Amino acid sequence: MKILVVGGAGYIGSHMVKRLLQSGAEVVTLDNLSGGYRDAVCGGVFVYGDIADTRLLNRIFSTHSFAAVMHFASHIQVGESVQEPSKYYQNNVSNTLNLLDVMVAFDVKKFIFSSTAAIFGEPQYTPIDENHPKDPINPYGRSKWMVEQALSDYDRAYGLKAACLRYFNAAGADPDGELGERHDPETHLIPLVLQAASGRRTQIRVFGRDYETPDGTCIRDYIHVTDLAEAHWLALEHLLAGGDSCAFNLGNGNGFSVQEVIDVARQVTGKPIACEDEARRAGDPARLVADSRKIREQLGWQPRYADLATIIADAWRWETR
Repeated sequence: MKILVVGGAGYIGSHMVKRLLQSGAEVVTLDNLSGGYRDAVCGGVFVYGDIADTRLLNRIFSTHSFAAVMHFASHIQVGESVQEPSKYYQNNVSNTLNLLDVMVAFDVKKFIFSSTAAIFGEPQYTPIDENHPKDPINPYGRSKWMVEQALSDYDRAYGLKAACLRYFNAAGADPDGELGERHDPETHLIPLVLQAASGRRTQIRVFGRDYETPDGTCIRDYIHVTDLAEAHWLALEHLLAGGDSCAFNLGNGNGFSVQEVIDVARQVTGKPIACEDEARRAGDPARLVADSRKIREQLGWQPRYADLATIIADAWRWETR
């Protein structure tokens, strides 16, 4: 079984490549290294390039016979998407359509799409299930929702089966210590907190302590990146076995507050971790938590690293490297 992983040199993609290789799959990684690292790809064939390059895509599909394609090659910064919407619609939508069209031309009909909770917009209720209204409030979320809608059309017209995995806050690092998170710039809470613990930054900023939550800080749903990779693997197995197109929300189902993350990080690292309180950020809801019962019931997904201390300990091991 040969799988094409686009964006396989990035944070989540590199963990997926490792999971595929461990299962005996052959992997071809395509990445332009704009947000990934060549040394994060731990095996298989690596191709430097972009899904905007249709000629390159045709050459890759002519050379290899793929059972499926997994897509992690999106731009993901919400704030940047507001400032540069063209960049997000071009890459996340137009370039993805390039990829889908080449897949159809070469009769590759299984697609795993890395989607996001941002397609839901402001939560009308929590935890958020798959039936929650889709009303994204920024170009990043809209670009992902556009692709999900296009995938429904490609299924009806061309029989292309897709699994859309909508996750909330990917966190943690490879338990073996080989892979981890290294975005530039970094915007995710857990690595920012751990950078404050290691001395790479002086403090962590807490945006708002007056939310209607037990400790006043925002609650978010953190899911270990290894558990994410496992969910993608189960979705891949589902499609390869002839399963229908599907969409799943991924999260631990509980959520942890910003202050809980800081407190647990202090315990795990033994460092004081200085904090600076700031005003709320516009558009930050008090709670964002996933209802992931559907994937648990239908695919048997069971997170193995749902404990916050475990997530932070794995990320800390990576940070100290």
